[in-house]
This record gives sequence, C-alpha cells and structure tokens, in this order.
Amino acid sequence: MNVLVINCGSSSLKYQLINMDDESVLAKGLVERIGIEGSLLKHEKTGMDKLIIEEPLKTHKEAINLVLKTLLDEKYGAVKSLDEIDAVGHRVVHGGEKFASSVLIDDEVIEAMKECIGLAPLHNPPNIIGIEACKDLLPDVPMVGVFDTAFHQTMPPVSFIYPLPYELYENLKIRRYGFHGTSHKYVSERVAQITGKSLEGTKIITCHLGNGASLTAIKDGKSFDTSMGMTPLEGLVMGTRCGDIDPAIVTFLMTKQGMTAEEVDNLMNKKSGVLGISGVSNDFRDIEAEAEKGNMRAQLALDKFAYTVKKYIGSYAAAMGGLDYLVFTAGLGENSAPARKQVCEGLEFLGVEIDEEKNNIRGKEAEISKDGSRVRVFVIPTNEELMIARDTKELTSK
Repeated sequence: MNVLVINCGSSSLKYQLINMDDESVLAKGLVERIGIEGSLLKHEKTGMDKLIIEEPLKTHKEAINLVLKTLLDEKYGAVKSLDEIDAVGHRVVHGGEKFASSVLIDDEVIEAMKECIGLAPLHNPPNIIGIEACKDLLPDVPMVGVFDTAFHQTMPPVSFIYPLPYELYENLKIRRYGFHGTSHKYVSERVAQITGKSLEGTKIITCHLGNGASLTAIKDGKSFDTSMGMTPLEGLVMGTRCGDIDPAIVTFLMTKQGMTAEEVDNLMNKKSGVLGISGVSNDFRDIEAEAEKGNMRAQLALDKFAYTVKKYIGSYAAAMGGLDYLVFTAGLGENSAPARKQVCEGLEFLGVEIDEEKNNIRGKEAEISKDGSRVRVFVIPTNEELMIARDTKELTSK
C-alpha cells in the first residue's frame, strides 16, 4: 500500500510517498513560494540526486498537480500510474474539539474543518485548499485528515481550561488545544518501542524544540498537559514567537505605542522570541555562532530559551508526580548538543543526568543519559509523515 502524505502551508507544500508494506520512503519533496514569484519544486526519489523544477505555480492545485506529474516521471518518479497511490494523508493544524483522532475525509469533515478556521486562520485554510485540490485531482482515492491538536484532546479540564469567564469557553471554545501532537505522539510511542515497556504507568516529557517549540507531559501514553495554548503563541520562547508573557503587555503597547491589535499580533508572532532578544536571527545556529563570538544578547537569547524549557520540565514533573523519560526531538532538539546540555543542567535533583559523550550526536536516535540515571533521556528524530501515513493506512484499510 502506497500513501501520499501532504502538508500544505500558506505558500509551501511538503510531501512524502511511503510504501506502507515496509514503511520505506519512495520519494519526498517540497514546493516553495506557491503564489509568489520564483516558485519551485525540490524533489528527491530515494537513492537519487535531488531534482529542482522552477515553474510558476499560482495555486496549491497547480503545485499538487506538479507533484503528481513528478511522481510519474520516467526517471525521477516513484510510480508508473496514479492508481498506485492508494490513499492520501493530510496534516491539518487545528481540529478544535471536533476531532480527537484522525478521520476519513468527506464533505461533512471538510465543513467541520472550515468551522475551525477562526482558531487557526493562518494554517487551516491552506490545509483545506490542499485537501480540495487532491479531491479534484485524485477523485477516487480515499483521504484522511490527521490533526496537530487531536493527541491533546485527552488533557483533563484542569489542564485545558483558562481562568476566564466560563462562558467564553462554552460560547467561543477559548481553551488550551496544544499543537505538534503528531510529533509528541510519535516520539512517545517510539520510547515504548525502544525500552520495551508499556506506556501505561509511565511519565514522559517530550520536548519538540525548533523554530516553533512545545513541551508535552504524557501520562500513561496520553497527553496530560502541553505548553502551546489556544494558538501556537503560548508557551516556550521560540524562534520568532514570544511565548508566555504578561497579557497586560498587549493593552500597554496599544495604549502607549498606539499599536493596533494586528500590529501587536505581528510583533508577538514574528518579531519576538530569540530573534527579538538576540537581534541576530531566529535560527539557533546563527545565534550560537554569535554567542561564541561574545555577543551578549545572543547568549541571553540562548539562556532564556533553555531556562523556559527547564521551567516547563520542572512544572510538568511536579504536575505528573514524577518523571521516567525525557525526550528531545525536532530541529534543535535533535541536532544541538549544547542546547540539550544547557536544558538538562540543574535537573539532576529530578534524576536527569546526561552523559556528555553520548550527548555529542546530531540527528540520530540515541539514549544520552548516564548509566544508572533515574530518568532516561533520549534523542529521537521525529517522523510526523510516518505517523500520518500509519493513521491513513489504518483508517483506509477498514
């Protein structure tokens, strides 16, 4: 069975074609600058050099059409006919309270996704556009929606409710939803496979650390609490997002600086985080390089990031009543030994002790805790595409 995994952004489209018989990737790629001048496709058939196609692509439908044509290419393609694509799995950012698991997509599901647009105005529209484009181009192929928020629907009310008038939750569904759920679910399940132990009875904290970053407390294999909130802005300091701040800062800026709601939103989402503190970049590699040169603000940005991650680990361990496994994943979590070390320093009282030699790795699966450490610490590269493909296979096989 071959599953095509589609992840549509506002002007981009990531894809993988996966053979689910052995879970091997047949081909993968990225379409950039959809609807913008200079659009191109970077395509890679497994075992071959990357193919780059520069072509004007005004819509997501045109982008998906180019992806399908490339998958059929005699030299660079991975299938001889579109009939060899058995199902399509779509990443959808926000499912609100409507979706607690992945679902087969029909017209009713698409309408429900549209009702969640107000909760994720930047993310859900392109996700839906990608689904509708696939419906037109592959009308007989079953499709599945896999939601970033679904894994977190197991959070108890004490975790997801905000201390606002309760009617705002009842009428507007203002609550914590959480994101990166597919990633947190994948790495927690991988811990069970590595250790050979059931998720039942375990307490895990998964750290998805990248330009967008979130932590999740996972108890008995279920999301118990997570750092992102109603939107992906809450929680950790991130690449360009501020994370947790005093909410009165919003009205203060509007009053003192005359900023509009849109301007404050743009400031907090796109000009803050480690970019705002360092003044250098939102790329941690650039900030680490500047910090090594003695740039004080760059060092402060790194220190602030590690400090907030550490604070969340401590609070989640307290909320769950202990900790068995700590997991690092995503771009920074998988690739930066200094960042992992800085986060873990000072957590020895919790039983977190990492081995510096084991920690000296990039982008590969490994246990990095010292022998005998009470809390086992892992680096596990995330694989959201495989998770989406597995859910798609399971639902379409039924």
